[in-house]
Amino acid sequence: MIHSFDAYVAAALFPREGSAFCLGDGTVRFEDGTSVAAHDGAVLSAAVHPSGSGVVTGGDDGRLVWSRPGENAVELANLSGKWIDALATEPGGLIAFAAGKILHVRDTKDPKFTRAFQHERSVADVTFDAKGRRLAAATYGGVAQWFARIADQKPQMLKWAGSHIAAAYSPDGRFILSAMQENALHGWRIQDSKDMRMGGYPAKPKSLAFLANGQMLATSGASGVVIWPFGGANGPMGREAAEIGADESAVVTRVAGHLPGFRVVAGLDDGRVWTADLTGRDRTPLRAEKSAAISALTVSPDGSHVAWGAEDGAAGVSKLPD
Repeated sequence: MIHSFDAYVAAALFPREGSAFCLGDGTVRFEDGTSVAAHDGAVLSAAVHPSGSGVVTGGDDGRLVWSRPGENAVELANLSGKWIDALATEPGGLIAFAAGKILHVRDTKDPKFTRAFQHERSVADVTFDAKGRRLAAATYGGVAQWFARIADQKPQMLKWAGSHIAAAYSPDGRFILSAMQENALHGWRIQDSKDMRMGGYPAKPKSLAFLANGQMLATSGASGVVIWPFGGANGPMGREAAEIGADESAVVTRVAGHLPGFRVVAGLDDGRVWTADLTGRDRTPLRAEKSAAISALTVSPDGSHVAWGAEDGAAGVSKLPD
């Protein structure tokens, strides 16, 4: 299935209804061909709704919107004059979204529930841990960790100088990883706040994906996919990364995978998409055509398909090898 949209693809997702693409023209396009006008402006952030049905998007119009195929968009929040450019959801019902220095949390099961967590600098990314209890917010100077439902609290601030632009919890909840504006990752072991430098990247590692039941972390930011080991008590501390599928003519911009699986998918800055197992063997092209850089990449919940999108509006869904 191939598409050619007239706008930047901000996110490719797999809600219950099939693939969905969230675009720079403010629309959400679903697999059944329907289009929902979600925003008066661009989609800046997106995630599958906690229910699994449809997608939640944040826009440069300051609105948080729930879109489902064949239905009108439902406004969940309106922060007029703000950009909602960081967003995360979790199956328990919570939605976390950031606008400037404030991280907001809403509960889709309780309309009266609202939380607002203040930061000294703007929040660039937000993520839930696997249990949906904790939030990590990437910001300037480190990552702030919050309990998602507690109203009055101070965050655990995991500090490291510089601008942090993406965050991820390890699936076992023991580590927080942050991609930096510099060409590096940084990580912390939550139990004792011990930190680790994960450098050596030729480009910014903006995209992170855990694989192999959380034993491996795949990242973008190099000519191949960079793989860090996370097995054992110390995770990647004192250990080296490997690189698979290196192609000196391009840089990996997005990575994705199925958490229990041992196959990674890479999207490149020249528009190509490929998949390989974690040994680097069995590399299979999913999109050989070159175009603008891949800007969105997601593997379906069952690990059978990948949805990809590019900066020029090219998009598609491909079946992954068995």
